[in-house]
Amino acid sequence: MVGSAIERQLEKNSNFEVITTKKKRIDFTNQLNTNNFFQEHNFDYVYIAAAKVGGIYANNQYPANFIYDNLMIQSNIINACYQSGVKRLLFLGSSCIYPKFALQPIPEDELLNGKLESTNEPYAIAKIAGIKLCESFNRQFNTDYRSIMPTNLYGLGDNYHPSNSHVVPALISRFHEAKIKKIGKVEVWGTGKARREFLHVDDMASASVFLMNLEKEKLDTVVSPMNSHINVGYGSDISITELAYMIAEVVGFKGKIIFDDSKPDGTQRKLLDSSKIIRLGWRPKINLLDGLIKTYSDYINIL
Repeated sequence: MVGSAIERQLEKNSNFEVITTKKKRIDFTNQLNTNNFFQEHNFDYVYIAAAKVGGIYANNQYPANFIYDNLMIQSNIINACYQSGVKRLLFLGSSCIYPKFALQPIPEDELLNGKLESTNEPYAIAKIAGIKLCESFNRQFNTDYRSIMPTNLYGLGDNYHPSNSHVVPALISRFHEAKIKKIGKVEVWGTGKARREFLHVDDMASASVFLMNLEKEKLDTVVSPMNSHINVGYGSDISITELAYMIAEVVGFKGKIIFDDSKPDGTQRKLLDSSKIIRLGWRPKINLLDGLIKTYSDYINIL
């Protein structure tokens, strides 16, 4: 989803030749395959959107896959970038890197300041390692490797798997199926009280390209060598209950919504402090309701 959005953004606004690859073609968990791919191409800039991702269920069910695959993918790519002389890279992380009880909104310096949420700890640890790997290469080899930490993303190209998807695509597919099959109720995991911030993937793509193209001298005014990642969010959050009713309205589901409090909520609140990237000159453009309407339309088109 994110990689495709960045590709669309680059092809619209860039004079560069854009080269992408799918995981079916290159296994980035394999160091030799990764090195060969980077030696084959003379990349100047690299966006690392490759990752294994999923919602609470997937993170709980496959913790070994989430930590191993992500550690291997990012380590192999970052090292290959260094070995092949890439000028600049952007590592894409996740807001789950922050402690479970972080300050709200979460500033970048909350990283490593407390215990992680247990349901996605393996994935979060892998992403933290990716940030620190970028910082370590910068400190030792004077590279220009940058990290951007988005809030919860949704939009075109999302994963609508019934159990492995994130909350927005999961609810869209559940409500749509219930509407079509005339099912009178839909279950939602958790109490509904947890609050989440959502950013449309096209806004994330614009932020990524903005940060990649930013002059290093300007970026250095808001980061430090060991705290170099930049948050990117919409700026406000919503409860899962509010989200569920909003998506139900967009989809046209008229039945009952039941919250299953035997299932985990995850972190109770996760709102990012995005003041640094806003100070640098970027702002989101797509509000949640408009984004959900567009996303549901995209979902209908791929059915």
